[in-house]
Amino acid sequence: MSDDANTGVALGLDAEKFEALVIDELDRLPDDMVDGLDNVIFVVEDRPEDGSLDLLGLYDGWALTERDRYGVGELPDRIILYREPHLAACADEDELRDEIHTTLVHEIAHFYGIDDARLHELGWA
Repeated sequence: MSDDANTGVALGLDAEKFEALVIDELDRLPDDMVDGLDNVIFVVEDRPEDGSLDLLGLYDGWALTERDRYGVGELPDRIILYREPHLAACADEDELRDEIHTTLVHEIAHFYGIDDARLHELGWA
């Protein structure tokens, strides 16, 4: 795959346009999925820390099922979507929107305590 595809030039999506797609897909999620999110922020980064294109998203925080360990004044949990891996994995904007949607659902599920094995059973992994 060319470097252009890895950086989103093939789709013509810079960081701002990608973030707009993420916000749009987040707005399309069912209210009952997002209304329960407590102390969670959504972040877009270019790539994971290791620089790979293998990871599309990450939930960084305490799952709701583990919140008994959660204290007052905690920094917000983060749901991170990685722009360049998404762009490298998708051929067009429709596919990109679908992948963003799937990644959002997957990472939000981790907030609710649903692990990768269960997500795989449900078709979201």
